[in-house]
Amino acid sequence: MKLLRILFVSFLFISSISLFAQIDVDPLKEKLLEGNKRFVNSQMIHINQDLERRKEMFEGQNPFAVIVGCSDSRIPPEIIFDQGLGDLFVIRTAGHVVDDIALGSIEYAVEHLGVQLVVVLGHEKCGAVNAAVQGGKLHGNLEELVEEITPAVNAARNLPGDLLTNSIEQNVKHVQKEIIDESEIIRTIQKNGNVKIIGGVYSLSNGAVTFLE
Repeated sequence: MKLLRILFVSFLFISSISLFAQIDVDPLKEKLLEGNKRFVNSQMIHINQDLERRKEMFEGQNPFAVIVGCSDSRIPPEIIFDQGLGDLFVIRTAGHVVDDIALGSIEYAVEHLGVQLVVVLGHEKCGAVNAAVQGGKLHGNLEELVEEITPAVNAARNLPGDLLTNSIEQNVKHVQKEIIDESEIIRTIQKNGNVKIIGGVYSLSNGAVTFLE
């Protein structure tokens, strides 16, 4: 009986360690910020882009962050964060809108590759968000794209300041929430403390990324 009590207490102790030993993504964020700082200051070191790295990546990948970003040609994540082959798992759509396929891509990175940091990255003067702000009739699938962004614009309308700027930030937050709400896999992993989803905005004017949290 005494042995059973000891085993039970040991189990509770180990479980409590597991419960509170949640991931620390600060070093991963810092790695992104350091790379972005190099980019801003034109001091890029172009890490992990040589023949040796390419051969290493032939065996598999181990990215340290997922970037859910806009398709805008001015904000390639590997460049603005000064990262190389195998460092970032990137999903890009106009306005960084996430559909089932984008969510599946994020799930793959988090569940199967073990990525612990997901960054939803908006950017200054986003054309997709601006189209939602301006309203009006659109053609083809653009209308569906803008509809996905419209809730963020509506949330920004009563905020002080520039509507487009606020809408861009609200769209980042909207996508963060949508990733969790629409993906049971991500939601479960997040509840277990094994992934963190944060938002950021890239400045076209100075090249700097600012995390919103």
